[in-house]
Amino acid sequence: MFTGIVEEVGTLAARQDHGRPGEEAAVLSIRARTVLTDVSLGDSIAVNGVCLTVTGVQPGDDGSGVWTTDVMAETLRRSSLGAVADGQPVNLERAVAPHTRLGGHIVQGHVDGVGRILSRTPGEHWEVVRIALPADLSRYVVEKGSIAVDGVSLTVSAVSAAADPDPWFEVSLIPTTLRETTLGARAPGEPVNLEVDVIAKYVERLLGARA
Repeated sequence: MFTGIVEEVGTLAARQDHGRPGEEAAVLSIRARTVLTDVSLGDSIAVNGVCLTVTGVQPGDDGSGVWTTDVMAETLRRSSLGAVADGQPVNLERAVAPHTRLGGHIVQGHVDGVGRILSRTPGEHWEVVRIALPADLSRYVVEKGSIAVDGVSLTVSAVSAAADPDPWFEVSLIPTTLRETTLGARAPGEPVNLEVDVIAKYVERLLGARA
């Protein structure tokens, strides 16, 4: 489990694809520093909001290092990691420890869908970003609710009308988020991983069963 509070921005050092088209798996090698300070094989690290398992670590001389992870076809197909390329920055967060403050919200690292940046509107102290999302996810997104965008825990500041055939939501990004995550550089048209609040999905399931 994660909190959606990004610890550092790493860099994809290398990508190796294996398998036939549509059935590919990939090995990602990611350069990082903070998330490797206490890492062990088998640990979970969220990469742009996708929970991945550490399969190898190569420490560097300067305190940084490169860790590797296997990504299956299902993950490549259902998240933006299918298009991630060498040299691209990625948001990184280690799994939450029992003694850690839950500074964001409950994030599982299980991507529900891929959204797309529609627009960015700069303000004096923040920037409003509008994001399109799959229609089947829009019912889980509410104003003042929580959502994870590329693994970043954010509060929804506005949503489209319920009848809108092309749903969207907006988030207001503070300078710290713009500076310390990849969301500061995401341009209109770019894809982002979305994970809605898991509590909303459980509530829907329980109420549906009761009905």
